Amino acid sequence: MPNQRPEEVAEFIAKRDRAFKPIIAFSGPPPLRRRAAAVDDRFPALVRSITHQLLATSAATTIHGRVVDACGGVVNVQSIIAAGPEKLREVGLNGTKARAMVELAYDVRDSRVNLSRHGRMSDDEIVHDVASVRGIGPWTAQMYLISTMSRPNVWPSGDYGVRVGWSILHRLDETISEKDLLAAGERFSGARTSVAWYCWEAVRWAKAAKE
Repeated sequence: MPNQRPEEVAEFIAKRDRAFKPIIAFSGPPPLRRRAAAVDDRFPALVRSITHQLLATSAATTIHGRVVDACGGVVNVQSIIAAGPEKLREVGLNGTKARAMVELAYDVRDSRVNLSRHGRMSDDEIVHDVASVRGIGPWTAQMYLISTMSRPNVWPSGDYGVRVGWSILHRLDETISEKDLLAAGERFSGARTSVAWYCWEAVRWAKAAKE
């Protein structure tokens, strides 16, 4: 849905699925799409996404701050290589994540992963490029597509928060499976990033209602 205003995206989602009307009323239109991050910002963004894999937000934020400190305050290809996997493990990363960060740095340095081309690549091509690094999975690549590349049609059906939010909005007795959520997202083609955002908002909404 290129060049659509956030209000039009919200209307499109509500028409496709009435279950989203309450969260749209509560949260308003989805965030305005930004331009893709500058090339120099893409590597540190991927490092941040790797840190956040399978961690609660608060824990991931703390550990990522330590990663930044281990890199001398600046996360880039050179500082990650200089830190090395052992130092990165010492700040709280597990071995898989520490090795993934360092391997990503070498792959970017040697142009096996070419971040400067991502602006001209499709979502699937970017996921394949990023996930070619051992230890980096589709979730990390999808978060990069959403938060760094500002792609409008990313559907992270394996994200637990999206699954829970969808289940809340549809009043399901059990959390929807990744497979079923993947299929359910087809009706929103073009705006699935915003649908995911509303699912995350539904989780926040449910937590706020309990406080």
